[in-house]
Amino acid sequence: MVRRKQSSVPNRGFRVADQIQRDLAELIARELKDPRVGMVTINAIEVTPDYAHAKVYFSVLTGNPEEATEGLNAAAGFLRNGLFKRLHIHTVPTLHFLFDQTTERASDMNALIAKAVSSRAQED
Repeated sequence: MVRRKQSSVPNRGFRVADQIQRDLAELIARELKDPRVGMVTINAIEVTPDYAHAKVYFSVLTGNPEEATEGLNAAAGFLRNGLFKRLHIHTVPTLHFLFDQTTERASDMNALIAKAVSSRAQED
């Protein structure tokens, strides 16, 4: 029987991702001066098991999502350096920013539901 080596700390990956999310939100809000990046919300972070890479899902409150993605990916090295100073882990992941369309999809679905409800009410 082969046993897998268990991590000495359970759920460490989730806790590291959560800490990265908090620190990135603060770094982007306070230290990032790129005009392409407007008001950004970090929605989720997926970290690989070896902590080499992290997918950062974000949404934009103001500004263009494509420009924000370009700006954040251009500033990924700067943000990673800022994380390196804050986090106390051996490997700080390389950041890959991806626009999260969940909020847009949710509002589209809500609009469709409202339209269906109003058309059904008119039929009755």
